[in-house]
Amino acid sequence: MSTILVTGATGGIGQAICERLAASGTRLMLAARNQVRLESLVSSLPAPADGSHEAIPVDMASDAALVEFDRHLATSALKLDGVVLMPPQPHSSADPMPEPEVWRTLFQTSFIGPLSLLKSAIGRMEPAPEAGRRCKVVIISGISSAQVLSHYATANVIRTAWLGEAKTLAFALGERGIHVNTLSLGGTLSPWYRDAIGRRALDAGVTFEQRIAVETDNIPLKKYGTPSEVAVVVEGLLSPLTDHMTGLNILHDGGFTRAY
Repeated sequence: MSTILVTGATGGIGQAICERLAASGTRLMLAARNQVRLESLVSSLPAPADGSHEAIPVDMASDAALVEFDRHLATSALKLDGVVLMPPQPHSSADPMPEPEVWRTLFQTSFIGPLSLLKSAIGRMEPAPEAGRRCKVVIISGISSAQVLSHYATANVIRTAWLGEAKTLAFALGERGIHVNTLSLGGTLSPWYRDAIGRRALDAGVTFEQRIAVETDNIPLKKYGTPSEVAVVVEGLLSPLTDHMTGLNILHDGGFTRAY
């Protein structure tokens, strides 16, 4: 039985990933800030055949919380077969040169803290390629990792940093049998994104469906993704499908990205 750590588990996308993995019999370690929501999610998931899922509250912006998370993993009897890391993403901003304190907060919350958590998780992996045991890391990012978006000025930088880190880790950990790939999402109909579209529809005096049609007109598939579609791809990236794949940035954007 595989054991997978999923961060950001209580968000719309994270919950869809957890539900899909749990349905396949995977044992889950679920991490997020809100312990009550974590425990509620654990209770809603089908239990694995041997053992149970585990909830670990952690705030990736807090050094103290990350130290406690590391201690928790170190004392756990479970070994990890994979990690789905969803770093907190910077929200839209058109300011390409914010104040230094803004950058410090963004990097702590969206890069330094999540990387510290990932380091702890990798320490709980024991791959054995010669025995067919490989461990998989999936880092959830956004399409500004591959194509600059003017209204995501700070996110362009953070997501590109994750792309470089993932490629570096792929080279450093590949011989051990640890694979590291990124999944960069375009517009995805998570609850908060649906709410944002609803507000834009209301401001424009159109229906939700009409607003969706306008916003997806420049996407070849003419639609946004869904959390369940993301979950299918994550499941694949954790599976033997990627036994000869590492260091890749996979775009999940309906064809929107124009870069080769």
